[in-house]
Amino acid sequence: MSALPTLDGLFGLGGRTALVTGGSSGIGKAIARALAGAGAHVRIAARTEAAIAETVAGIRDGGGSAAGIPADLGSRAGAHALADAAGDIDILVNSAGINLRPPFGDLTEAEWDATMAVNLDAAFVLGQRLIPGMAERGYGRVIHISSQQAHRPFANSGAYGVSKAAIEALARSQAEAWSSRGVTANALVPGFVQTPLNRRLSADPETVAALAARTLVGRNGEPEDFGGAAVLLASAASAYITGQSIAVDGGFSTH
Repeated sequence: MSALPTLDGLFGLGGRTALVTGGSSGIGKAIARALAGAGAHVRIAARTEAAIAETVAGIRDGGGSAAGIPADLGSRAGAHALADAAGDIDILVNSAGINLRPPFGDLTEAEWDATMAVNLDAAFVLGQRLIPGMAERGYGRVIHISSQQAHRPFANSGAYGVSKAAIEALARSQAEAWSSRGVTANALVPGFVQTPLNRRLSADPETVAALAARTLVGRNGEPEDFGGAAVLLASAASAYITGQSIAVDGGFSTH
């Protein structure tokens, strides 16, 4: 009689290495902590060295394994530099993002380019650089962080919403290209989460309350809501889940 599956066999990440961009704050930080808690060695990539150091220290203090990599993903050169510094990884989490959202009629080409550079181009470059190594080793997981604004515009979605729609398409293209070699690619789709990225909306109590009322759970998201879903998508348990956009939004997207 075969043994029953174990939690560690399904979801354990011991021996795996993860790179989390934007891993020093918000959703990225919560995911980095969850992956470390599941046994992965986590490399935290972000712009601010002090925030990286604080996140790494917090993971190590909790018994996890982590290191930091200062990175600026505002250019393709910066993304290539991060790929060089990251080395071999098994799990890539693209959580870094910027949120420049003037009214669309006022959106400049510079704001458009800056948004696409961080939110889309960096994820593409990192994938092109790091996924082939995953495929050679027969295991890889790519997790992108999208947004409800990829599907339904609200609060001046602007270039941000377009970039997130594109990141979900990138996940599907990566899934088509690499899934047969053991590398899956998926996107998590948050609703409204009060993170530094959403500082402007978070400052308006009426908007925050209205967005919470749109959910079925009755509250807006917290960064920690994404840890479990990320561990699933990073683990052996998700080997047959690929090319998907998975809403983690308290039911926001159901109506």
